[in-house]
Amino acid sequence: MKNNNKILGLVTKKFNEFYLVDSKNKENLGNCERFLCKVRKSINFKDKLIYVGDEVIIDNIDLINKRALIISLEKRKNLLIRPSVANISNIYVIFSVDEPELNFSQVNRFLISAESVGVEVSLVLTKCDLISVKRRSFLIDKFKKWGYQVITLNVNKPDYFKNLLIQLKQKKCSIFMGPSGVGKTTLLNMIIPGVHNNTAPVSEKIKRGKNTTRNVELFSLSKRSYIVDTPGFNMQPLEVDIKFLPNLYSEIYKQVVDAGIKCKFRNCLHLNDEGCNLDKSFERYPFYREMMEFSKNQYYPNQED
Repeated sequence: MKNNNKILGLVTKKFNEFYLVDSKNKENLGNCERFLCKVRKSINFKDKLIYVGDEVIIDNIDLINKRALIISLEKRKNLLIRPSVANISNIYVIFSVDEPELNFSQVNRFLISAESVGVEVSLVLTKCDLISVKRRSFLIDKFKKWGYQVITLNVNKPDYFKNLLIQLKQKKCSIFMGPSGVGKTTLLNMIIPGVHNNTAPVSEKIKRGKNTTRNVELFSLSKRSYIVDTPGFNMQPLEVDIKFLPNLYSEIYKQVVDAGIKCKFRNCLHLNDEGCNLDKSFERYPFYREMMEFSKNQYYPNQED
């Protein structure tokens, strides 16, 4: 039994030349919601590859064998390079407060890397049962000054996790991003029962975890919500023109856009620029300066301040 109606679908898994595609409009498909697909040979996507998270149009639908052909690729909103996944709506940067120890410079790099994707970014702190209530409050206040309402998780406080799950179900497509050993796989096991990703303890020698996941795949959390299971996803490479880097720091963005401060030159990088009126007293400014200097040396090695 075949259905010749063209259907909009979402690629949830890719392996070799096959794709698992979830139907996004299920009318007249009965109980069929997922199809094993190949790309129609006559279709040329102009050298574009299809990635997990892409929206595609499928045709020649076999309802009995749950097979179909991908005939076109919809325009994507964004694409992560590592892992290769498209159309992310939310990035959750995951860090543990201990084991491994929290490194604020590293947290900043992850946050700015996530911000460069141009989606909503949230910060999640795991293993909060290992620190005092006072320390937790300190971290919440600290990251609030950075511009983030931090989400804390504690094995002794199941409501914390329930609140995170409720939030995830309201997002379109979320991904966890963070260093090894902070509990990303453990979180995914709690969010997606039955996945059974292997978890590895933190190495006593190097004090960081081992990557344990293997394949990129989307899992449904609700009718319109997915989460990405990733192969040891750590940090997206930061490739951004230095003139856009100030916009990724909320402290600078608020001064320039919200408060309307004006420097002498429109392309002021807020380093040693003449006529810079930015208030540089915010906590992350040394991180910003370090990141800006690195970017300048990388992309403009012969340029002087």
